[in-house]
Parts: sequence; structure tokens; C-alpha cells
Amino acid sequence: MLNLPANLKQHLIIFTRYPEPGKTKTRLIPALGNLGAANLQREMTEYTIFQVQELQKAIAISVEVRFAGGDLQLMQDWLGLDLVYQSQGEGDLGSRMTRSLFDAFQSGAEKVIIIGTDCPGVNAEILATAFEKLHTFDLVLGPAIDGGYYLIGLRQAIPELFVNIEWGTAQVFQKTVDIAQKLHLSYVNLSPLADVDRPEDLPIWEQSLVGEVKG
Repeated sequence: MLNLPANLKQHLIIFTRYPEPGKTKTRLIPALGNLGAANLQREMTEYTIFQVQELQKAIAISVEVRFAGGDLQLMQDWLGLDLVYQSQGEGDLGSRMTRSLFDAFQSGAEKVIIIGTDCPGVNAEILATAFEKLHTFDLVLGPAIDGGYYLIGLRQAIPELFVNIEWGTAQVFQKTVDIAQKLHLSYVNLSPLADVDRPEDLPIWEQSLVGEVKG
């Protein structure tokens, strides 16, 4: 059997949505309008991809984009031909994440992290830390301030972590931790970060752009 270096077995999955006006960032439409909300989705996804490309300069990882809405052609036209794209498929967020994890581990990955594109605080440094923690822990979670999580990392597919959870509620993170404890998984939390989901969250995004300019 071919023994690849461990660092080539690290896989990052980015969950995003094609920025179609009226169908994306809907909770921000009252503040930004259909087009403005779609543009924000576009910008936040591009920002996340940039952070991931910075990470790839530092550590060896494979990357895939799991998308909802649009199609392969639209995604390639938008984000380029250098990325691997896969439709998220049917079902709630939990079943879509479970499916993506099964696919990754079946393909030979040993450490898999899923992130969304709603959290501007997710940078190359945090992602590198998350992969590092997976050397030691079964589960890595990035708690979002609204009660969800912005990152989940695993060393094997554990479907139980994704069932009977009301996605989009303030209980998602705590419920996930409760399940992890029942399953006797070792887990570690990263720093809490803020998502940009609602009009009152917009300053978080604006602040991250100011930080980029200064940086």
C-alpha cells in the first residue's frame, strides 16, 4: 500500500451557494436588496477562497467547493477552473454535510474540515490551527457567536453529529457538543467568531475589509 505523507491526507470542504439574486443571503435582502445580498454572498465566498489559497501556501491540503444553486458551469465561470466543485445535493444541511464527509473519507482523506463562507474571521491561521488540532482530537469545532458553528473538523465520518439538529437555530453548537460527549469523542473548540447573516451583522464584514486593507 502506498504510504502518502500525512499532510497530503488533509481535505477542506467549502460550503457555499451560487450568488443568485433573491435566493441567497435572504435575511439580508431587507437591508441590501436582492442584488446587494447576492453581491455580498459573492464577495464573502471569494474572500474565503482567498484565505484558503493563503493556507495552501503553508500546508498541503486538497480543497473542494460544495455548492447549492447554480450549476458546475456557472461555478467555474465564477471561481475558476482550479477548484474541484460538487453539488451539495438534496436534504437538510446535516445530511449534505454527512454526504460530503463520507465522500472525502472514502477518497482517502484522514482529516476533513468543513467551513461555510459566512464568517469573515475564518482565515488561513485558524484553518491551519484546526488541521493541527485534528492530530490530537476526534472533533474540532469553531463556535459561532449566534449559537451555530463556522467550522467542523473530523477524522472519520460520524453521522450522529448531524441528525436531529434544528439547523439555523442558536442551539446547533451546544447540541453538537452534547452528542460528541455522549459518543465519548475527544473535542476542542476554536475561538468563537461572528457570522454575517442579518442586517445588524454587516459591520462585522465591513470591519474585516478594513482589516484587509490595513493588513
